[in-house]
Amino acid sequence: MGGINLDRSGGTAILTVDSPEVKNGLTPQMGRDLVAACEEIDADPAIGAAVIRGAAGTFCSGADRRTWNPGADQAEDQTFRDTSAVYQSFVRVGRLAVPTIAAVRGAAVGAGINLMFATDLRVVAENARLLAGFLRIGLHPGGGFFTIAARTAGREATAAMGLFSQEIDGVRAAEIGLAWAAVPDEEVEDTALALAAEPAKDPALAREATRSFRTELGPPGIGWDAAVEFERATQMWSQRRRSAR
Repeated sequence: MGGINLDRSGGTAILTVDSPEVKNGLTPQMGRDLVAACEEIDADPAIGAAVIRGAAGTFCSGADRRTWNPGADQAEDQTFRDTSAVYQSFVRVGRLAVPTIAAVRGAAVGAGINLMFATDLRVVAENARLLAGFLRIGLHPGGGFFTIAARTAGREATAAMGLFSQEIDGVRAAEIGLAWAAVPDEEVEDTALALAAEPAKDPALAREATRSFRTELGPPGIGWDAAVEFERATQMWSQRRRSAR
């Protein structure tokens, strides 16, 4: 059912979401594995940056629907815990001690766009497909989407993506400040690794600078943990409502 791979290139950690048969859809266990990989990165003082990518030329298509039952009781203990495992993986990526870059090829949809927004910087393919997509399938956004999208994309783009289900490509993402750079698909990962190599030269300084960056810039409004729980109940309602149709 897929996995999370952790590799190293010099002082850069490379986290790969690896489930290409479902375009790197996330399972609850992959969420737990992603948290464990982040713990491993933080415990290694030789690592000064991290790149998050997807296997086989796509970033993350959202939740792996083979493990997702929208008709299940979302408040049932195991279902609640499994959803939390996916949500907490975004939060844990966002709290890595090192600066992080999402290398986005193919599509970032739903949970995948949350994972993309969890990072400090984004490099995207010009032809990447970026779509929140929650309302399109009858779901309220989850994972603190509005909070983490707004801190990067701003109110206008967050409304377009989260309320009006607008899809954008990589070129548009860079134009509106949602990504640092849009490059040809085959250059995405090399560009991200080249950027990561700068802070990775001095891991101790990179970690201190990252702590200051996040402390000073936030996100604004309610905290991310609170946003996850704030959205959860309404997303649970939307899933029950959707399954009853």
